[in-house]
Amino acid sequence: MQHWQEIVPIDRYIVSTNGLLHEYDRKVLTFLYQPLMGIHCFSLYMTLWAEIEENRLWSESSSHHILMNMIGLNLNDIYDARLKLEGIGLLKTRVKIVDGNRSFIYELQPPLNPEQFFLDGMLNIYLYRKIGKNHFARLKRFFCDRKTPIEEEYKEVTRSFQDVYESAAPESIQYSQEYSSDLEPDGNEQFIGRQEQKAIQVNADFFNFDLLISGLNESLLPKKALTQKVKEAISNLAFLYGIDALQMKNILLSALDEDNEINIEELRKAARDWYQFVHYDQLPVLIERTQPPMYQIQQQEPKTKEEELMRYLETASPLQFLKDLSGGAEPSKADMQIIEETMMKQKLLPGVVNVLIHFVMLKTDMKLTKGYVEKLASHWSRKQVKTVKEAMELAKSEHSKYLGWTEPKKTGKSGSRQKPIRTEFLPDWFNEGSKDAPPPKDDSAQNELDAKTRALEEKLKAFRK
Repeated sequence: MQHWQEIVPIDRYIVSTNGLLHEYDRKVLTFLYQPLMGIHCFSLYMTLWAEIEENRLWSESSSHHILMNMIGLNLNDIYDARLKLEGIGLLKTRVKIVDGNRSFIYELQPPLNPEQFFLDGMLNIYLYRKIGKNHFARLKRFFCDRKTPIEEEYKEVTRSFQDVYESAAPESIQYSQEYSSDLEPDGNEQFIGRQEQKAIQVNADFFNFDLLISGLNESLLPKKALTQKVKEAISNLAFLYGIDALQMKNILLSALDEDNEINIEELRKAARDWYQFVHYDQLPVLIERTQPPMYQIQQQEPKTKEEELMRYLETASPLQFLKDLSGGAEPSKADMQIIEETMMKQKLLPGVVNVLIHFVMLKTDMKLTKGYVEKLASHWSRKQVKTVKEAMELAKSEHSKYLGWTEPKKTGKSGSRQKPIRTEFLPDWFNEGSKDAPPPKDDSAQNELDAKTRALEEKLKAFRK
């Protein structure tokens, strides 16, 4: 859905917190969360936090128009940042609609403490992959301090409670009952305190446990070993490393101890070792897997081939799109690195990256040329291309310029440039309404183009089914 269907500037909101937020939380948010969620999310969280007075749990009511002016972001960016804060566990949103008017409650959640974060099993892996080994080690040192050998050098002489205090019996039971009601807060109030944040948990429906259990032999792994805690770890690891049920079976068996129980730390290590073996010692990165719903244009049922392609490009991840283009084969490490850098450095959305892949593949004879991809991605990033439709239209309007980018400059003895002579392969959607595209040189070239685009469409159609 578009953001204006979810929120408009006149909508009101109130900020609340799930317990007191401490000054130390700012360091955690700045150094551990900000690299993962970006500056817009960090700015939104800090601004909402600042609206709450010290030692309070609620703010005054305000409008999103004021929030836009305060942060300097448009409503689309604020909505996008809100969703990312919700996804990473730092915000809960509630809405109430009265007479068509919406009001929101934004409940800020405290971040994980450093120990929880560095031992999380998901966020720490993404942070390590994002900032690198050296910076990660520096942050770990920042949030740690040396242990003092207390037990070896000092003897504890602390008195217990009962050694110091005595308890006097109440004068009567009636007296105790009279004042017991004064101990609890009023019905519409709560004590100001702090609740520790829970670690991020991927929904159990994400992983096919039925297939995993059916593939396990009871003699090798008893069902009682799959406790709730183990299942939660399996769901997180499956999401983090892209492990399916068949691959997870072998990883589980390697983490089984002598008591026929799953050691979760060994399970995490085995999953990480498997991923690094498959991906040449690399670790996964935290990226949006598909085009965010608010940037999806093709909401209705497709009626034309172009609309059908737009729907596919909006709902497929770049990884899946590359697989479909290659007939189901895993993309090469070099291709994945190019796409990963494009999404992370140029901040292009997945659907836009899919259009970029489609356009480049057919113009360069099904090869992802790094230099060409970087040029296009940089240009599209400066143009702030957000949707699949915008990417398609830009590719059409700038075709003449892009044509020169694909050809090396050739100079003869006289220094004059020679014009390239070859037929351009373009996506099927490109030819519809394009004014700059040159006509095919002859019927054979056109037939070759038609055959290539038809073959690609058949491949994509087969894998979509």
